[in-house]
Amino acid sequence: MRFLALILILLFKTPAVAEETHIQLWHQMIYSHREVLAEILSEFEKKNPDIKVQSTYRETEELRSSYQSAAMGGRGPEIISGPSDQIGPFATMGIIRPLDSILDQDSFAKYDTLAVPRFKGQHYVVGDSVGNNLTLIYNKKLLPRPPTTTDELVAMGLQFQKDHPGDYFLAFNYTEPFFFVPFISGFGESFLTSRGEPNLNTPSTEKALQFVLDLRDKYKIIPRECDYETANALFKQGKSAMIINGDWSWGDYKNAGIDFGVSRLPMVSETGLWPSPLVGTRGYSLNVHMRSPAHLEASIKLLKFLTSAEVELVLTEKLGIMPSLLKVRNSESVKNNRTLIDSLQTLEVGTPMPVNPEIRAIWDSLRTEYQKVLAGSLTPKEAAARAQSLSLKQIREMNEVVEPAAQAIILKFIFIVFALIALWYFRKAAVPFLNGFQGPQRFAY
Repeated sequence: MRFLALILILLFKTPAVAEETHIQLWHQMIYSHREVLAEILSEFEKKNPDIKVQSTYRETEELRSSYQSAAMGGRGPEIISGPSDQIGPFATMGIIRPLDSILDQDSFAKYDTLAVPRFKGQHYVVGDSVGNNLTLIYNKKLLPRPPTTTDELVAMGLQFQKDHPGDYFLAFNYTEPFFFVPFISGFGESFLTSRGEPNLNTPSTEKALQFVLDLRDKYKIIPRECDYETANALFKQGKSAMIINGDWSWGDYKNAGIDFGVSRLPMVSETGLWPSPLVGTRGYSLNVHMRSPAHLEASIKLLKFLTSAEVELVLTEKLGIMPSLLKVRNSESVKNNRTLIDSLQTLEVGTPMPVNPEIRAIWDSLRTEYQKVLAGSLTPKEAAARAQSLSLKQIREMNEVVEPAAQAIILKFIFIVFALIALWYFRKAAVPFLNGFQGPQRFAY
């Protein structure tokens, strides 16, 4: 009888199904990159059928604020992708995980150093590409060669708009500081000191501000108003001969069928210096909060896959971005890509992207005052001074440690006294209340 029962159990026993682990990835990739990412994640799930990945797009600033709020509350996605300048603030808040215990030093050595920046001696991000810097992108159909100096930029721009009324010679998101600061270096000084402190109250900042105003108001070779989407649309529609944009956009223009070239931003004629775009990486970091060891294990698997040679080769071939793995950079896909070869020249004059938290205060301060210049309510000289003062103020506030004063100690004492009084006052009611959980009305309780 026992033997028969054993046979029945073996015949009808339902095989155990491996439980799926669901992880989330938040990113700020443009549409063409999201399409390729979807293919990559689909391939990952085929290789790891017990892991499901949900990817969510958020605009860059929304990504920062949403992740910060979620992770500070112990939640948020397991993996976050974004520019390298976000790791300083996130690491300082303790909401991303150091990767040194996950990847060994030999693994980090396989990447370009720009793709694995350190913050306070530790790695918090691994990039799948290097660059993330601004370049001058020109439509070869409309412009056989790009201007190499700012004087040429103006002269060629004026002639182009005579020949193409209603169109623009150049379009770019000039209302954002990230697209503006390379010109500060071109006029003589960086917007940061060697220690990463703000260096905005300088003649270089004033001249760079005036240069953008002149392009718009004096020469009228850029749109009167222009954000990122407007500039992108003008270039894709052939309404702008050039655009200042990053390497992340090349795949989008390739898919749009534009025959484009890439070059450095024009040399500033007054100084003979090249504008210096910020160079960094777009990479992946892990949330310090994980729902379980299985989620951590799945997240590490995904991070390693997304930064593998297999995936970087796909990104290089489909999107034309510079791979971070040195092995992939020596592949034929890079050597035969004219755009990537030309982009190496732009990297030569770039400045490594700072990762310290103070950079956020500098961006925010500069944005506020710079946009006032564009609106006509401040002069370049006033804006440079105010941006410097405001950024220093915000940095002091960021780093200020507030010690509890005597009032805080008194309030704590008063709270403890009231708590003790409340416990004493309700002591007789507490026992019947607790007994009610065991009585006939326990469901109501």
